[in-house]
Amino acid sequence: MDDELNALRRTGMRWNTPLSEPHAELLLDRMALGEGHLVDLGCGWGELLLRAAARAPGLRVTGVDTDVTGLERGRAAAAERGLTVNFTEADAATWDVPVERAFCIGAAHIFGSTKAALEGLARVVPSGRLLYGDGFWAAPPNPAALEIFGPDTLTLPELLDAAVDAGWRVLHLSTADQLEWDDFESTSKAAWQEWLLVHPADPRAPRVRAWLDERQRQYVRDYRGVLGLAYLVLGR
Repeated sequence: MDDELNALRRTGMRWNTPLSEPHAELLLDRMALGEGHLVDLGCGWGELLLRAAARAPGLRVTGVDTDVTGLERGRAAAAERGLTVNFTEADAATWDVPVERAFCIGAAHIFGSTKAALEGLARVVPSGRLLYGDGFWAAPPNPAALEIFGPDTLTLPELLDAAVDAGWRVLHLSTADQLEWDDFESTSKAAWQEWLLVHPADPRAPRVRAWLDERQRQYVRDYRGVLGLAYLVLGR
């Protein structure tokens, strides 16, 4: 897709993860935010990071990502809300400044695997708390789901074991419910669906329609109720 459509696609999303407003507030509560430095590795546009900054004015807040469009959206939102957040374009896996708090949600792939992420993040947060979000198999996957998400996806018990093996204590565990998943999948397609209704004869419309239809088929047939998303607040 071209730059215009790529920039449009996620504009209907509050955050790029299956998460409700009450669930987000719960996670921020469990992070016990105060002073110190909070970094969000793989932040995208950093909506949860912005809310953390609003909660804890004494917190130094940094978001790191390579997605320029997402970073620009985050900077604009921070300016609009009068928040001081440093959105940095960089490979989040190379972050080497120790912090007291960190977020890493849906971004384990930047480290290579879940286990590598949990080990790497232990170096980022030598003492403090990490909000870690990652996919897990909530039910046995079919071959199509395995092909989409890869053989390294863990079950929930395996994910918790990996966290403990990396030196973390699990302070909080919650998982995205079905409504959060359905809303996430719908909002991830919403802006393109609206565009398609207005521009059905656009030369780009067949590609957009095919992408949307395939994504919907994959979700409903292959991984709805099969892939879960766990939110862990981990401490060291």
